[in-house]
Amino acid sequence: MRTLRITADFARLDAFEVRLCRPVNAFAQTGFVRAYFCIVSRIGDWPLWVALLLALPLFYGQSAWLPVAHMAATSAVGILVYKVLKLTLVRERPFASYAEVQLFTQPMDRYSFPSGHTLHATAFMVMLASYYPGLFWLLLPVAVSIALSRVVLGLHYPSDVLAGAAIGFALARISLALGGANPV
Repeated sequence: MRTLRITADFARLDAFEVRLCRPVNAFAQTGFVRAYFCIVSRIGDWPLWVALLLALPLFYGQSAWLPVAHMAATSAVGILVYKVLKLTLVRERPFASYAEVQLFTQPMDRYSFPSGHTLHATAFMVMLASYYPGLFWLLLPVAVSIALSRVVLGLHYPSDVLAGAAIGFALARISLALGGANPV
């Protein structure tokens, strides 16, 4: 019964949000825009974050291993949270529900809510900015581009991206507070 209600709520929200998705998704008709957002979307996959974590000790020395472990643990919690939410809430992706929303890159899983790419981009940006404030302005455009790519490429509704950002921000702040770090 609860799943039916959530599905009905998402159907109403989907009908509203698809009006926002269509014009944003239409930007991907331009080859340069599509290529940029496809690349940015793939940058948001896990290999970038692993490479970034492994690079931190090279640039910041042995003291970077604690932030690396902290961010890796937070990322693991983030994966658990978004997978549970996706499998519980089962919101179909916009391209799967509306023929006028085109898919421009393959999704990593079936369901849409929340955006895991955005969750991780936000969490990493917040945590890295807390440990290394100088990286904030480098990471902000990357995180925003990753979030936008999810809607542009037909993979997510705007509320999926907003929820992913909110969850990522909350996880990072909670993790930083529990870990004794001094969040910026």
